[in-house]
Amino acid sequence: MSLDPAAPSRGYPFELPVVRWLREHGGLALYPGVTFLVGENGSGKSTLVEAVAVAVGLNPEGGSRSFRFATRASESDLGSHLRVARRPGRERTSFFLRAESYYNVASEVERLDREPGGPPLLPAYGGSGHERSHGESFLALLRHRFFPRGLYLLDEPEAALSVTGALAVLARMTDLTARGSQFVVATHSPVLLALPGATILEIGDDGAVRRVGYDEARPVVLTRSFLADPDAFLRHL
Repeated sequence: MSLDPAAPSRGYPFELPVVRWLREHGGLALYPGVTFLVGENGSGKSTLVEAVAVAVGLNPEGGSRSFRFATRASESDLGSHLRVARRPGRERTSFFLRAESYYNVASEVERLDREPGGPPLLPAYGGSGHERSHGESFLALLRHRFFPRGLYLLDEPEAALSVTGALAVLARMTDLTARGSQFVVATHSPVLLALPGATILEIGDDGAVRRVGYDEARPVVLTRSFLADPDAFLRHL
């Protein structure tokens, strides 16, 4: 992905360090299989995932290309200035999952299902997302709506998941990538980052993006340090 040369240089989100880095370096490669974006809160990782979703025609609040509901427009303008190039052979399906607005997606699925004509939608999502916990509805989505040769953009999916749930997501992502799917995931989860063969791109405080190994990734380093000696962290805090 790359930034349109005519994109604004001032105002949010164009003054974010990572967006300036994107402009200065001519773009960013998102690798086959799974690409994780990690960084501190406010680093811009979720902004990038959202912008890619908008650039490929997905609904900014989440869902597929056929979803066009808008509960409250909060997306940035970055997506309309982002160029996304893909290899020949488009994906068979795609979906944008953002933890903060999945409630709205579940409500839209129920609304569409009540409309006359067409096959029922709820079975394709594993049933109503409102009739199970947040984490259970995420897992049902991945099991019933995500297919091979798909493009899936996930924004902090671990927000609703237990450790066991994160492991289930990891297993499902491994299965789907083995069958030609691509994931771009903004996350803080050291569990998800352990996915074999995944690429981890870390956004630094200066906005620079660098590829890191699992043991170098900041969420992994900090989590290990805390678990090794929580009392030392708590005394410092």
